[in-house]
Amino acid sequence: MGNIHNFKLKTINGQMVDFNDYENKVLLIVNTASKCGFTGQYEGLEELNKKYSDRGLVVLGFPCNQFLGQEPGVDGEISEFCTLNYGVSFRMFSKIDVNGEHASELYKFLKSKAPFEGFPHKEVGDKLSGILKEHSPEFLKGDEIKWNFTKFLVSKDGQTIKRFESSVSPKDMEAEIEKIL
Repeated sequence: MGNIHNFKLKTINGQMVDFNDYENKVLLIVNTASKCGFTGQYEGLEELNKKYSDRGLVVLGFPCNQFLGQEPGVDGEISEFCTLNYGVSFRMFSKIDVNGEHASELYKFLKSKAPFEGFPHKEVGDKLSGILKEHSPEFLKGDEIKWNFTKFLVSKDGQTIKRFESSVSPKDMEAEIEKIL
């Protein structure tokens, strides 16, 4: 898959979405979880969604249960949690894997285009590295997604993709988003 717009994925409500529909939109793609220390980022993601959707930003959430089982629910439960607790109105997709042999093709593509460049916050990075070393050492290797709420910012043409690790808050991404809208 040479372009982000070639993907088709199922939403949390079971509808197929053709990423061609997102041509000329800026995408913010996030692997999410309901029981994570970073779960509060749903609020910031929703704020970005509300503030910039009319200018072409599309926030897409992908629940994932690969990090200490922090997204144990089924799609309906996840959807309800996001709506009730954070007023999430951006599009959520069906639960996926982001790493390993069953990783979504979308995430394989994203990781190949925006490799891991290290943790921006040393203290958080050290803590996550320690947890991964103990529970999922294979995720420490290469460009694997390291934790929940890793974010990928994709340009309107689908070609330029920038990766932001879990500890980067949605608010901290605002200047980058404004640059490419």
